Amino acid sequence: MTSEADTTLPQLPAPPETSMDTVLRLEDENLQLKEAVRSHAVVDQAIGVILAVGQLTPDEGWDVLRSTSQNTNIKLRHVAELIVDWARTGQLPTEIRSQLERQLGLGGRRE
Repeated sequence: MTSEADTTLPQLPAPPETSMDTVLRLEDENLQLKEAVRSHAVVDQAIGVILAVGQLTPDEGWDVLRSTSQNTNIKLRHVAELIVDWARTGQLPTEIRSQLERQLGLGGRRE
């Protein structure tokens, strides 16, 4: 009796990476890292805004940001961008504003 494992072909090794493949892979990694750094900076800035408004610790600010993202079903980075824009413009989407007011105990106070 032959099992399925006996009928499969052996795995061939992957072809070696060419110099051009390496360059393309490294360029892609570089772009991903740059985007990660930018996203991290925006998240940190948003936490700073939350800290100032809510008089919280950094850990509490992170929890508010994360919770706001989860409760509104909006990506954390986008929520962070909206909060940073709010600090600059005074404009914040109603959904995000109401979540922040609830979590920070602002009771509908307008910033």
